[in-house]
Amino acid sequence: MARLVSVHGIGQQYAGERQLHAAWHPALTDGLTRAGAPPLPVSDLECAFYGDLFRTAGRTLAVQDPPLDASDIAEGLESDLLLALWVEAARTDEAVLPPDARTLARTPGTVQRALNALSRSRFFAGVALRTLVADLKQVRAYLTDPVVHAAVQQRLADRIAPDTRVLVAHSLGTVVAYEALCAHPEWPVRTLVTLGSPLGIRNLVFERLRVPGDGKPGDWPGSVEQWTNIADEGDVVALQKDLRPLFGPRVEGHLVRNGARAHDATRYLNTPQAGRAVTDGQQSA
Repeated sequence: MARLVSVHGIGQQYAGERQLHAAWHPALTDGLTRAGAPPLPVSDLECAFYGDLFRTAGRTLAVQDPPLDASDIAEGLESDLLLALWVEAARTDEAVLPPDARTLARTPGTVQRALNALSRSRFFAGVALRTLVADLKQVRAYLTDPVVHAAVQQRLADRIAPDTRVLVAHSLGTVVAYEALCAHPEWPVRTLVTLGSPLGIRNLVFERLRVPGDGKPGDWPGSVEQWTNIADEGDVVALQKDLRPLFGPRVEGHLVRNGARAHDATRYLNTPQAGRAVTDGQQSA
């Protein structure tokens, strides 16, 4: 097993653990180089993969996302999260018209207006409507469906070994990693690195975090000694860039610039900030 385990985010239902390893390993190795650290042996990284759990049953590798549209976005968590993304996209991108007071009250047509506005965002450039809708549904499924939640958590647990010291997570994977660490304080993981994390979206994600026993959202994650959170200012998913107000002053936060692909995992991984966080984690092991 590996000393470093990675956890991917949404939209990976047509990928696999080897594909992700092929993309994440060189990117992280470049980040280590930028940090002045030695390269990461291939065998030292293992990817916890759960994307296939969201793949539509019976589809072949050549089939694209299902033809979803605005009417498929459910009321509640899905529509609320879409609105939150719209507000943040408008804050960070002048090309996106902000919602008005009437829209914030979720009047009829809000979902379609949000999708129309986000289609003009640099952040969502090239993202098909059906893909965005499917991604929202993945978030809702993980946060609200106990069967899906348990299956995703098990995929990560299966990758943790006695020598695993560093957990690197991206996007929804940061939620998966945080909850898993809270549930397993016996794990040997000492360093958590979160990239483009939605953990700080208070009423939609943070307050839904599952923390076992007498715990509560915001508790320190299990056996972790170092937690580094990295966010791009233009990353709409990482709506709350600074996690310290919710998770405490021990979280070390960094802002980076990933260009047009602000949420891209590999662009986070090849930063010196990610490289230093992983290096520190390996040295503290």
